[in-house]
Amino acid sequence: MLPRRARPLAIGVVCAIVAAACIADPDPRSPTPPPAKADPSRDPRRVDADRFETRWPIKHVVFIIKENRTFDHLFGRFPGADGVKTALDGTVRRPLTPAPDDHPDIPHCWRCATEALNGGAMNGFSQTEDSTTYAYTQFRPVDIPNLWYLAKHYVLSDRFFTSALGPSFPNHLYAIAATPHAIHDAPTQAEGQLRERLRRGLAKSWGCDMPEGSYAEAYDVDGEIHRVDPCFDFTTEGDLLNDAGIPWAYYGATNTQYGYIWSAYSSLRRYRMHPERWAKYVRPVDNLIDDIDDDHLPPVTWVTPRGEESDHPGGNSWCHGYDWTTRVVNALMRSPMWKDTAIFLTWDDYGGYYDHVAPPQVDNFGFGMRVPLLTISPYAKEGAIDSREAEFSSVLRFIEDNWGLPQLTRRDREARNLSYNFDFTQEPRRPSPQMPERQCRGEVFPPPPNINNPDPDSAVWLPDQTQPDGSPPKEPPPSL
Repeated sequence: MLPRRARPLAIGVVCAIVAAACIADPDPRSPTPPPAKADPSRDPRRVDADRFETRWPIKHVVFIIKENRTFDHLFGRFPGADGVKTALDGTVRRPLTPAPDDHPDIPHCWRCATEALNGGAMNGFSQTEDSTTYAYTQFRPVDIPNLWYLAKHYVLSDRFFTSALGPSFPNHLYAIAATPHAIHDAPTQAEGQLRERLRRGLAKSWGCDMPEGSYAEAYDVDGEIHRVDPCFDFTTEGDLLNDAGIPWAYYGATNTQYGYIWSAYSSLRRYRMHPERWAKYVRPVDNLIDDIDDDHLPPVTWVTPRGEESDHPGGNSWCHGYDWTTRVVNALMRSPMWKDTAIFLTWDDYGGYYDHVAPPQVDNFGFGMRVPLLTISPYAKEGAIDSREAEFSSVLRFIEDNWGLPQLTRRDREARNLSYNFDFTQEPRRPSPQMPERQCRGEVFPPPPNINNPDPDSAVWLPDQTQPDGSPPKEPPPSL
């Protein structure tokens, strides 16, 4: 465990523990983008992906990142995979009970994950009254038939780990840049400023449009903590694609929608504070299925859902998130791009849920807990279980090797590229039949106020299930 000797960021440069990640004293913050409307998005044009030379017959990659589920929680009962039906809670062996549709959020910060890991014993997940119950739950096949169908007919990876030990923010940075920029946890902002942002109709941010004075804690090589502006300028996979002239897009919640905190490019100054560039590359996730149907996806696409459809517990129905995943995969399979597409579907962090496999610790930031990865493609092996060690940087390495791009950091240089999940000598497989949706209770987007879109003047808990100052909750949030 690194010591917590906090001090203000000194003038100059603090070299991060992760190779190629350095933190400079932040430049003065640019004016916040206009708040009155959702983020702009110009109509995407159809791209002829065939004109870009690739190593393999894959012309489109779609990287879908959902929220807060471990491998044992989702696929612990899958035949042939390394899963379990019981868990070690301290010194007591207990069954993994059926997972409910929703429940209060449970701790999953960096220190929470370190406690759960417990030096590799994997027996420290009971940290609050609610985590003692809900951390030890598991979906049955009847609850998630479409996910099991995909696992049976494509490739399920059971040694795929989150890149960072802990929560969403560093993992989403890894998913676009193979680095957390020396950060373990979510950024911090003052409660009053967050409430004012909500009054203006804006969602909570973890990026360049956070209120003035917001900060993230970055760790240097000596374990010193430095407060840095969570508005960065490091190189991302999108920049590598730009250098090669290959179009890409990032779909996420807009700045007025719950889930905007997971829009990773909002933490990149040259994208978030540049309206034309933001509009070119960052698209509202509400447009995703229409863009798929219109064959408007570029060669490389990242996707993060709105919060209500993200699988994140604490006010969101699992059923609605499951149906969203079903609709997106169905749309990709029925689209013209299916014939040359690789879909990588995963979950961004462990969410506090039990998993029995201790993640390898390759540096001071990870790996994090094991999560499922589904590789879905007409070239994917059929019904295969992949047990090779991989992480989010492996998806970036696949993109890099397919389009002949360089690497970003030590993480993607050392990552396996997942090409072993494919058989590129086989005839491309026809799409699977359209998978059925479930009949979910309640509205997907209930009118505010609700737990995820509260009245800022009366809410006792603010969105995304962290305390108003951004620190990990001492106990799960109450219902509003």
